[in-house]
Amino acid sequence: MSSSLTKGLRRSASRSKAKPAATTAKRAVKAKPASKPKAKRAAAARPSARKVAAKTRPAKKAGARSKAAVKAKKPAPKPLARKAAPKKAPVAVNSRVKKTQKLAAVRAIRPTPAPAPPRPPTQDESAALVAFERAHKEFARGRFAEARNQFRVLVDKYSQVAEVAARARTYLAIAESRLRTESILPRDADSLYDRGVIELNRGEYVAAQEMFERALKREPEAAHIHYGLAATRARLGSIDLALESLQKALNLQPNLRVRAQHDHDLNPLRNDPDFDRLIFSQPS
Repeated sequence: MSSSLTKGLRRSASRSKAKPAATTAKRAVKAKPASKPKAKRAAAARPSARKVAAKTRPAKKAGARSKAAVKAKKPAPKPLARKAAPKKAPVAVNSRVKKTQKLAAVRAIRPTPAPAPPRPPTQDESAALVAFERAHKEFARGRFAEARNQFRVLVDKYSQVAEVAARARTYLAIAESRLRTESILPRDADSLYDRGVIELNRGEYVAAQEMFERALKREPEAAHIHYGLAATRARLGSIDLALESLQKALNLQPNLRVRAQHDHDLNPLRNDPDFDRLIFSQPS
């Protein structure tokens, strides 16, 4: 009896222990599949709610939203660069230009006045010019003592004629300086001729003429001295005196014609017919 009772108690205890475990297992198994359909229902319920909301909303708002979304997606256009406006000239400059144009138009319309005729020289001016030309001829010939005296008279008598008197004072100073150097000059003809050639090459034609004339006083029949004097007078513009000296030189030494044909100092004489007759005609 005791064994049968203990066995029965053990079985009942094991059954009581096994039942709660089995029930918990069944509950756990049942709980797992129950959670899945709930999720599916929630997921299925969401699109249905959205569809219902979409159907209940008016069509105009949906179209407006779609247009707004398209506009939002499109990039905003870049602002166009503004062209720089041309700078306007200041008003002052334009007014000046207009004034100058008006003045030019007025001047073009106005007739230009005719130039005034030259004033005739007075009696004193004419007399002073004649006296100056006379003294200058003596100066060009190398007669500095006579030229100095005539220039002094001119300056004293016609000092009111300012231009002529000023030129006369200049030539007077040159004549006096030439006269002061007479004591230093050489005495023989050859030295005077050499000094004359130096002055001629330097362009000091008045001094060269003086040297040649002094040399001719020592040796009047020297053809080369006459030729040098002719070249100097040609440079000074004394055409008649130059032709006269050239004639004397060719009479004394005819072969100087070849030299005269190519001498640049005689260029002022080449337009004169007497020069062609002297240089290019054959001697009889």
